[in-house]
Amino acid sequence: MKKTFILFIFTLILISCQKEKVDLIVINSNTYLVNKKFENAEAFAVKDGKFIAVGTSKEIQGSYKSKNVVDAKNQTIVPGLIDAHCHFYEFGLLQQRVDLSGTKSYEDVLKKIVTYQDEKNVSFIIGDGWDQNDWDVKEFPTKEKLDVLFPNIPVALYRIDGHALLVNQAAIDLSKITKDTKVSGGEIIIKNGKMTGVLIDAAMRFIKFPDTSNEEAIQGLLAAQKIAFSYGLTTVDDAGLDRNTIELIDDLQKSNRLKMRIYAMVSGDKQDQIDYYIKKGITKTDRLNVRSFKVYGDGALGSRGAAMRKPYSDRENHFGALIYAPERYREIAKQIAASEFQMNTHAIGDSANTWMLKTYIEVLKNTENRRWRIEHAQIVSKKDFQNFDDILPSVQPTHATSDMDWAEARIGNERMKGAYAYRNLLNRYGKIALGTDFPVEKVNPFLTFYSATYRKDSTNLREEGFQMENSLSREETLRGMTIWAAFSNFEEAEKGSIEVGKFADFVILNQDIMSIDSHKIPKTKVVSTFLNGEKVF
Repeated sequence: MKKTFILFIFTLILISCQKEKVDLIVINSNTYLVNKKFENAEAFAVKDGKFIAVGTSKEIQGSYKSKNVVDAKNQTIVPGLIDAHCHFYEFGLLQQRVDLSGTKSYEDVLKKIVTYQDEKNVSFIIGDGWDQNDWDVKEFPTKEKLDVLFPNIPVALYRIDGHALLVNQAAIDLSKITKDTKVSGGEIIIKNGKMTGVLIDAAMRFIKFPDTSNEEAIQGLLAAQKIAFSYGLTTVDDAGLDRNTIELIDDLQKSNRLKMRIYAMVSGDKQDQIDYYIKKGITKTDRLNVRSFKVYGDGALGSRGAAMRKPYSDRENHFGALIYAPERYREIAKQIAASEFQMNTHAIGDSANTWMLKTYIEVLKNTENRRWRIEHAQIVSKKDFQNFDDILPSVQPTHATSDMDWAEARIGNERMKGAYAYRNLLNRYGKIALGTDFPVEKVNPFLTFYSATYRKDSTNLREEGFQMENSLSREETLRGMTIWAAFSNFEEAEKGSIEVGKFADFVILNQDIMSIDSHKIPKTKVVSTFLNGEKVF
């Protein structure tokens, strides 16, 4: 009996020694792999920052050993979430500014600014997040009350979409603009012969802001990372960065202070940036990918800057506008097409979508796998959907549920048939990349999931959902937030699903978003976020 026991112990030791040492084992989970078959698994092993095995808990524990074993206790795990269109750096800077989101009136805005200034006592007040469509009086505010409250301190307040800016007279005087300043691709709003203080799109560029210090920029990036990790984001596509910011991000990543993976779209606003990066070529590390340019086609629907083929329904003889002359887009597209870079163009209005699709098709003729993107693709003419066969749609589902109460009044019933048409876009291309556009919308990706699948916001006031014919299934939505978003970044071989050889980026959730009652989806919380197998939240 004693010999048998010793033999048994020896056998156990031998088996244990044969197990491969790994950095992390996760067992007893409800893991959605988001692979081609959309399979589930119980467990997986991680080594050197990558998944090396996926299977049952018994299989993984039988073949691998680790000092770090996570018993998920049947909690749901999904791949690290990817926000395919956001403004990560800008969001970080906003953490240092006055937050005007959720205000219900212009008076609310003013109260927040006064409180902010009493606490901060800054020399230039910058705010963000007001939306007149959420107010009882749905008209642009004017600067008179700001002039009274802050006669000597410049004030600049961005509308929630970033396409309109309210400034006071002190900011106007500092910037030396007048009602007669010429603007192309935007508008200085004039009323009764005087500037109201509202500037649209290109007109905003005339305002002179104080320079952001290096320390402010660093703190902003780190603050944005902390919040993004708390929502399960492990990759963000930052839509429009300048060279200085991209180089700062690279430095912070190399020093391991910034761990977030960033798909950096270079701002295409300046020709010297386009020239520099095309000459430099694609920059690719495990955390940073610089291989695309973000170009603005038009403004936003909320500020009536989106370029429309026919006049707005609620403003006579007003069409919005392209940011640049049409020929300029062709010049930019030709230069990018001659390189390996991707072009990602903001297009909201049906006119902007028509022109950008036409331009893409013209310059990409006889090329393959370019994955050029239309960002937002918000209002598309019926005949233009067919042109998305080889142009990738990158959309933000919460835009639909944020705009649903006023969009039809702005563009009319007929044009609404091609608005927020995510199902139609998916059917044409076969994939769709999903994001939030934060800070225009909230960072929370589970609001994205809810808006895409049930076309509702967290208030649930529209019980039947908004334009449900264009809803996505839960599987399609999760793919759009993971593997399809990775595809849109040329990164599907390294992330977007839980498969052997890919980065060990994954998220543990407190409930199963693939099966819970729909109304519970917005309440989903992230238990833990892992990047490279390291717990970062």
